[in-house]
Amino acid sequence: MESNEREPAEAAAAPAGPPIDPPVVAAAAAPVPSARPPADLPVAPPVEPPVEAAVEPPVDRAAPPRAPGIAGLSAPYRVVTALALAAVGLAACGHLALVFLHVAPSNTVSKQHAQTVDDWIYPEFEQNWKLFAPNPLQQNIAVEVRAEVRSTLGGEPVPVGWRDLSAEDGAAIRHSLLPSHTRQNELRRAWDFFTGSHDEDNKPIGERGELSEQYLRRIALNRLTEDGSVRGEIIRIQLRSATRSVAAPPWSDEKTDTQTYYRELPWWTL
Repeated sequence: MESNEREPAEAAAAPAGPPIDPPVVAAAAAPVPSARPPADLPVAPPVEPPVEAAVEPPVDRAAPPRAPGIAGLSAPYRVVTALALAAVGLAACGHLALVFLHVAPSNTVSKQHAQTVDDWIYPEFEQNWKLFAPNPLQQNIAVEVRAEVRSTLGGEPVPVGWRDLSAEDGAAIRHSLLPSHTRQNELRRAWDFFTGSHDEDNKPIGERGELSEQYLRRIALNRLTEDGSVRGEIIRIQLRSATRSVAAPPWSDEKTDTQTYYRELPWWTL
């Protein structure tokens, strides 16, 4: 009976499940290897030895840019420049006003200041036309001169052929960028002055006639001697005008007499 009682006790003490392996503590504590390689550790830059601070040279700073135009000048120069520009502007406006009064039709202002306008215009700024009523020249008038020259002391005077002074003036100003105002108007104005102060017999009318004769004589004598073409002593000179009307244009039916007419002056003894 004892054997039967001990069997159930042993059966009760026996484990009901399968046997469990003992836990491995060392394996659990070890780190699990990763699939990625470990990142490189940061490398500290090499430490350079201390270098003494170099002394920098002084920087040459450029002057600020000057303002363009008058604003860049100093105060005294700005004042002088402003005054000069104002004077030039006033002179230009005054010149234009006087020229306008000269070429404009006769009015109260031009009549009141006629002497001032004439003093300014003649002879440098003369205009041969009128505003709103131009009257261009319809004739070509050439002034010619000839002389009697004595080549040797006590010799007989020898005449020199006619010389076209107007043609020489025209050749001097043709195709010139800066034509001479003297070449354009001196001889022409002198001849107009002479014909306006002499009658049809070439006799002077008053003191202006004698003055115009002396003026024209000096111009002709100067032209004969200035280029050295006349050699010897000039005894006397003579002038004449060659007038020829401008021919009508081809499309016009107007008939124009283009024959040259001469007006000879008496010999003037020097």
